[in-house]
Amino acid sequence: MDAAAYQYRPPKPNYLPHNIEADDPIVEEYAIPLGKADDRENAIFFNKMKFAAQEYGIVRPKGYRVSYHATPEMEKHHFGQTHPMKPWRLTLTKSLVTSYGMPFAMDNYVTREATYEELNAFHSSDYLDYLSTAAPEDQPRDIENPDKEVKYNLGGSDCPLFHGLYNYCSMSAGCSLDAARKITNNQSDIAIAWGGGLHHAKKYEASGFCYINDIVLAILQLLRIYPRVLYIDIDVHHGDGVEEAFFSTDRVMTVSFHKYHPETFFPGTGALEDNGPKSEHNPGAHHAINVPLQDGITDEQYENLFQNIIGAINERYRPSAIALQCGADSLAGDRLGRFNLRVQGHGACVRYCKSLGLPMIMFGGGGYTPRNVARAWAHETSIAIGADTRIPETIPEHAPWREHFIHDTLFPTLEQSMNEPRHNRNSDKRLREIVAHVHEQLRFVSHAPSVQSTIIPPDLGPIRDDVEARLKEENEEKEGGLRRIQEEGLGRDGEY
Repeated sequence: MDAAAYQYRPPKPNYLPHNIEADDPIVEEYAIPLGKADDRENAIFFNKMKFAAQEYGIVRPKGYRVSYHATPEMEKHHFGQTHPMKPWRLTLTKSLVTSYGMPFAMDNYVTREATYEELNAFHSSDYLDYLSTAAPEDQPRDIENPDKEVKYNLGGSDCPLFHGLYNYCSMSAGCSLDAARKITNNQSDIAIAWGGGLHHAKKYEASGFCYINDIVLAILQLLRIYPRVLYIDIDVHHGDGVEEAFFSTDRVMTVSFHKYHPETFFPGTGALEDNGPKSEHNPGAHHAINVPLQDGITDEQYENLFQNIIGAINERYRPSAIALQCGADSLAGDRLGRFNLRVQGHGACVRYCKSLGLPMIMFGGGGYTPRNVARAWAHETSIAIGADTRIPETIPEHAPWREHFIHDTLFPTLEQSMNEPRHNRNSDKRLREIVAHVHEQLRFVSHAPSVQSTIIPPDLGPIRDDVEARLKEENEEKEGGLRRIQEEGLGRDGEY
């Protein structure tokens, strides 16, 4: 074991200068259901986290690096009391990830907000200008008047104008952009950005709780270095925004596994026959793969379907990197989802993608039962670092806000997740038809298509590295007494 495995490594700030005043409040205070610990409580928890890592054998994986990208300020935002999206699901995720000691196996980064110019790499200036200046509204405009027009799809029940909206969007995009840059700079092999994954946002408008398409921005970064990117989406909703963004290119193949019922289920797109442009002269033809599913699909069905389809795509398309959207609304018991997937079945997709040995970003996404979102993303973090077979199923006693999980297990049964599993409307015959159609589409995909070399615009890497180094030094000076408490009795090789 590495003698330095349990030395304290504070998260690395990743900031660049902005025009935002650091002390300006950006979020209206509201009654969050989670408490806040003081410094000494945090120090006590740190030691428990360290001992958990020792007990469960949590060490850095051999042969590859995993990075974790987050900004705690995202967790404080609030879409509205009745809105399904609850950013504090990230707090519960952090609770589990840290309680199991997983940060010791990763490079942990506190990410900065994305700048206007970075968002403008995909989104239109008109849309960004409106998004950044629109005043918050306490009530969606369509509550009393369903026919009231909303500009850029902002201000309605789906995409409300809440306090701190633009900062929230910038933070989400910042997580994903930082993950992508660590991959392209060879500083990470698997980069985790649970604060990202907002796959519905379009170039000119918000959609489906998504305002900024951080996935598209991250993939654009990957395309600076990697010839072909495979985008995989296991959210219960169709990844329409990402598919649309890369509709006419063969450098990105999009694959979405989702519930499809165009009359009743958002967004109503992603039919089996929707495979990109109809013209064979368009490079994007056959590069959008859609896997439409119905209520009640099981772990076994989903895993077999996923491995069959992704395995065939990997063999034919030969991607150089993977962008994996891990939307957790495909889990059983989700407030909006309709599948019978358990945490294990969802995680099996991550495990299979990891087995392909390609650089990979793992994004968050949908997920509207926060306790189960946290379970899934914590489990998938453990898969990324290779610790999924070592951590116990029982949630650690010292996990903050443990009572919010209701059941003390990382892997609740279907009965614990929901009163009664949904009727499975996915026949084996239909699933075989889906696989056959996908294989037929792949016949038209050029085997490992070549990519013409182009001049890649310069990145801000050297500037960012200088700022990171300066801020890291400043943070270390500020930590003071808490740092000393945290460093007491650090585990060393052979001491336990």
